[in-house]
Amino acid sequence: MTPLLLRSSLRHFARHPWQAGLAVAGVALGVAVALSIELANGSALAAFRLSSEAVTGRATHEIVAGTAGIPEEVYRDLCLDRGLRETEPLAPMAPMAPVVEGWIRPADQPERTLRLLGLDPFAEAGFRDYLDAGLEGTPAVADLLTRPGAVALAGPTARELGLEAGDRFRVEAGGAAAELELVAVLEGASGPVRSALADLALADVATAQEALGFEGRLSRIDLRIPEGEAGEALLARVRERLPPGLEIARSNARGETAEQMTRAFRINLRALALLALLCGAFLIYNTITFAVVQRRRLIGTLRALGVTRGEVFALVLGEAAAIGLLGSALGIALGRALGRGLLAQVTRTINDHYFVVAVRDVELPPEAFVLGLALGLGGSVLAALAPAAEAVAASPRSALARAELEGRVHRAVPAVTAAGLALAAGGAALLAWGGEGLGPSFGGLFAVLFGLALLTPAATMGLTALATPLAGLAFGQLGRMAARGIVTALSRTAIAIAALMMAVAVAVGVDVTIRSFRGTVARWLEYSLPAELYVSTAGAAAGGRAAARPGLDREAVAALRALPGVERANTVRQVEVGSPQGPLRLLAYDLDARGRGAFAFRDGSPAAAWRAFEGGEAVLVSEPLAFRRGLAPGDRLELSTSRGVRAFEVAGVYVDYASERGAVLLDRRAYDRLWSDPFFTAVSLYVAPGADPGAVAEAARSALGAERRALVRSNGEIRRQSLEVFDRTFVVTGVLRLLAVAVAFMGVLSALTALQLERARELGVLRALGLTPGQVWTVVTSQTGLLGLAAGLLAIPTGLAMAAINIYVINRRSFGWTLEMAVAPEALAGAVALAVGAALLAGLYPAWRMARTSPAEALRGR
Repeated sequence: MTPLLLRSSLRHFARHPWQAGLAVAGVALGVAVALSIELANGSALAAFRLSSEAVTGRATHEIVAGTAGIPEEVYRDLCLDRGLRETEPLAPMAPMAPVVEGWIRPADQPERTLRLLGLDPFAEAGFRDYLDAGLEGTPAVADLLTRPGAVALAGPTARELGLEAGDRFRVEAGGAAAELELVAVLEGASGPVRSALADLALADVATAQEALGFEGRLSRIDLRIPEGEAGEALLARVRERLPPGLEIARSNARGETAEQMTRAFRINLRALALLALLCGAFLIYNTITFAVVQRRRLIGTLRALGVTRGEVFALVLGEAAAIGLLGSALGIALGRALGRGLLAQVTRTINDHYFVVAVRDVELPPEAFVLGLALGLGGSVLAALAPAAEAVAASPRSALARAELEGRVHRAVPAVTAAGLALAAGGAALLAWGGEGLGPSFGGLFAVLFGLALLTPAATMGLTALATPLAGLAFGQLGRMAARGIVTALSRTAIAIAALMMAVAVAVGVDVTIRSFRGTVARWLEYSLPAELYVSTAGAAAGGRAAARPGLDREAVAALRALPGVERANTVRQVEVGSPQGPLRLLAYDLDARGRGAFAFRDGSPAAAWRAFEGGEAVLVSEPLAFRRGLAPGDRLELSTSRGVRAFEVAGVYVDYASERGAVLLDRRAYDRLWSDPFFTAVSLYVAPGADPGAVAEAARSALGAERRALVRSNGEIRRQSLEVFDRTFVVTGVLRLLAVAVAFMGVLSALTALQLERARELGVLRALGLTPGQVWTVVTSQTGLLGLAAGLLAIPTGLAMAAINIYVINRRSFGWTLEMAVAPEALAGAVALAVGAALLAGLYPAWRMARTSPAEALRGR
């Protein structure tokens, strides 16, 4: 780019600072939204991995047993097993360390979550160095072993909680209150170790067991196995000596499992954030296009004086790159701040649905800068390609004529419409035949949306033809002038309408998707909770491992069945079991006829499925699990039991929205034969007619006692809490939706401002012919209102198409659920009102400026 062209570009944007400023702001906001989601997702996973690595230490493997925990006798027997020492003369003994972990909440700060880690200091050598190096004072380890409720906290955590060594504090642990004493403070850690220990409370194994109600059991047993053949042989010897029902997993599998569990959730957020960036790309297109149009006479003059097409092309792309670079820099800074705000919502959703993670700050890795620059700079340059091509395509003579430009645009409408239809059809084909992956699904979604956006010029011409007579009836000749002006400047108005239409369509699509999801879940909750009361064990597992009391024993269940006012009771036991394809959630049910009514079948005959289920040789699988594993009635599913691997026939597929991981249902009698587990996770109590559910609930709490740490809740309370969790899940979605609309609003404001400035000479002529400032105001606001109306009307089919794709394709491939689409007419009317309101608001400044401009000034073209 020559110095002369550079000065020309700088002079133009200096004369139109709002135009450049809106473009930079649009890019910055689009980059910030996309980057903030990446930072929030990445920070949550990084915090989980860092915390897991800190508590894992140098363990390479771990012995686990699902939610039931490991009897501590297993650890003792493995330590005393001479076979592990003497199988070979020089065979190494596998270093082992028992671990109990769970989550506790300080009573004074219930929103704060700490990981309680119970360890055996005598077995910790070689596993976690910070246990010795970070404890202040030599008596600290002895205090952890001998003092009731003794814990150690990281220095920053202790100070945030207002605690000093020797203080006692109350916490909620495992569904009950417990009192702990801070006997030592962990100091001296730096870097990642300090971050990992920030939410960690160290205790002796016995203290953690007592606090969490996990007496006699361990969450896991850590192993340190060397690499190579010797390590494989040692691992095989340990595995041979494990009791049935226990298995060995790699220690780093937790982080991988966390990433797999949250993959669909993170991808969906990322796609929604990219929609905001797409709106930002429309804004860049608007800005560069108008910059070209406003200088078309200058460009034509320069071309006539010998400036080459390549130099003009470089000028336009250089301007876009400068806007993109500045917007990206601001977007990166804004993205970090926005990421902090979204982090709380993303973390809360992960805690509600997947695993507990405590995140203290947004991680800003170097690749985040690369991502922000790639999104902003790359998107800006790509959006400017079409305006740049337009700037160099015309001859110098035609570049001086506005009519020639609009004529080319109108002649290109059929081709653009055909391209839009082809792109939408291609996206639909990709959705139908693109396999089960999320990549093709989102590719098809964006293709359909972009294809529909390309239909905007033709749709605008059609809607304007219908609106012109109505505008004439409402505002007379001024109304007809405003409507015809939309088509006259189609090269500009179509882009503004497309940008606003896309943002409002996102709002419509997200609203219909959430409304459909919530309605489906609410209906499912109505029939899936037939009992009046539900009794369940309390407590949250740390990283998916056992961390609460093993469950209700048979004595407790018998006491509940014998309560006055209880007509009957069904039980369920929930555990994690192994399978050749990975761990599965197993639900062992003892159901009567009324309890079976809580299950609706998606596939298979209900009568035949229940008969096979009662026989104990068949299982029922939830719809998400059937989708992920490709299971159907008649297939076989292998499960690892205490008696070895058993294959079960799949008798039916039932509807379930409790977890995207899915579940397997097995009859309780079959479970008792194949697993050595006498406990129950929950009991559903059916209250007899005339009995008071509240009185029965109080009687149940009294019968169980505080030591059993059980929750007694009504079905209404569970429904309410479930829907509260659902609503929290979509808070971040709503935030992203508003941000996308904000980006589009700036695009419309930029488009309308530039459009009205471009029409200054035309409006000056009208003023000179007698048009009053009020009439100019009427023309401009009528036109902006019609632009918003067109965008709102076009957003309805586009948003419904987006919702249908989300519900029937993306949701299905992400989570395996089948949803019922629900469309609220008031939501569609609200979308049109949003578009009209945004357009009118964006048109206030251009209308005010045009109305107050003198005819002489407008005719000078300034």
